Amino acid sequence: MSPATTMRLRPQAFAASGQIERRQQSRGYFSCLALVCVISLAASCHTLQAQDQQSQSIAGLPTQPMHSAQEAQAAASNPNGLSWDDVKTRFEAQNPTLSADTVNVREMKAQEITAHLRPNPQFTVNADGTQIAPYQGVWRPLSGVSPSPNISYLHERDGKRELRTESARQGTAIATSQHADLERNLLFNLRSQFIATMQAKAILALAHEELDYYDHLIEISRVRWQKGDIAQVDFDRIQLQRTQYESELETAIVNLRQSKIILLQLMHDKTPIEKFDVKGNFDFMDQVDPLETYHQTALDSRPDLKAAYQTVQQAITNHKLAIANGSTDPTFGAWYTYNPSFSNPYAHQTLGLSVSIPLRIFDRNQGEKARTALDITRNQLQQDAVDAQVFADVDSAYAQVVSTLNLLRPYRASYLDQASRIRDNVTYSYQRGGASLLDLLNAQDSFRSTELTYLQLIGTYMTAGAQLNLAVGREVIP
Repeated sequence: MSPATTMRLRPQAFAASGQIERRQQSRGYFSCLALVCVISLAASCHTLQAQDQQSQSIAGLPTQPMHSAQEAQAAASNPNGLSWDDVKTRFEAQNPTLSADTVNVREMKAQEITAHLRPNPQFTVNADGTQIAPYQGVWRPLSGVSPSPNISYLHERDGKRELRTESARQGTAIATSQHADLERNLLFNLRSQFIATMQAKAILALAHEELDYYDHLIEISRVRWQKGDIAQVDFDRIQLQRTQYESELETAIVNLRQSKIILLQLMHDKTPIEKFDVKGNFDFMDQVDPLETYHQTALDSRPDLKAAYQTVQQAITNHKLAIANGSTDPTFGAWYTYNPSFSNPYAHQTLGLSVSIPLRIFDRNQGEKARTALDITRNQLQQDAVDAQVFADVDSAYAQVVSTLNLLRPYRASYLDQASRIRDNVTYSYQRGGASLLDLLNAQDSFRSTELTYLQLIGTYMTAGAQLNLAVGREVIP
């Protein structure tokens, strides 16, 4: 390269370096300007958001995140309805199945009287000496009749009467325990239906609130459509989506009505459905006792386990009674005779005694002895099966309660607030034109699904709690 060429390139290099410096200065200037604009825009957005919240409040739109699930839970606690204790009291007084079984217990109690009765004495009157043919032309058929009244009594040995009475009393105790077990199962059905009614009320309240909120979204979209921010087809899609909320509302109304019908049927109550309502705390209790506590409570409280133990005791008593029935019971008798045919007037009257003893040569009640001995073994095995079933029921119900609690805790802690916050933010952005229609519908659907799942999980928890009460044998989770 010649010196002339080199001299021509240097001014161009100097000019290029100057342009680079001027560009860097311009970039710094624009960076500072962009930072100032961002700060100003953030301040203006904050002011605009406050103004929008004020305008939304005026237009009837919510300014704070809505907690529809909590509001639905509060709506389910109607102070004018029947509480669980009221429903339980009416059920125990009016349910025909429970009343019929109560009569059965009374029948078993009456059988104790029959079992405790003594054998009746036997009274017999004999007449001998009746004249059949005339004697010397005179027929006096009653002249030589000798009457003989006889009384006898069967004496039961080896405590047969006492064993019969004891077996009857044990039968009454078994019937009482079985009645308590029937009531336990019927109360579980009643409690489950009561919970279903409470859940249906909460879901109905949620459906009303969701429909009202969606109507607000339609009004927002109408304003945007009138201003030309969205197209007619988008506004039509939003209006068409309202049919889903209407369908869910009608379904919730029907479900609540059906739940009330079943609950009234269990109570055997003729109250009109329009005048019938329930109330209660539709919520979950984030606390359970250790599993071993429920095991011990079930062993002490389960009426079916108690009935199984009482059945074994009755089988032992029946075996003793079968052995006693194989013994011999003598029959004692006495009679008085008056015979006027004797010449001696003092010989007209006689008194006799007798003892009758059956000979138990062939029948010594061998079959009943063998059957009742086998019955003891059978009932003992059934008791072991019931005992194992008690532990299985408690374990299964406890696992269901714990599992549902594990699902409910994050909903209360974060999921509900997150779903509400996302919906409100997307709604705000959509109103300002910063979110699409698809974003709005997805946020609303996600919020509705989260709230509905939360209410259903509460119903599942309360049903699992009722199942644990059933497994334990008494109310351990209110």
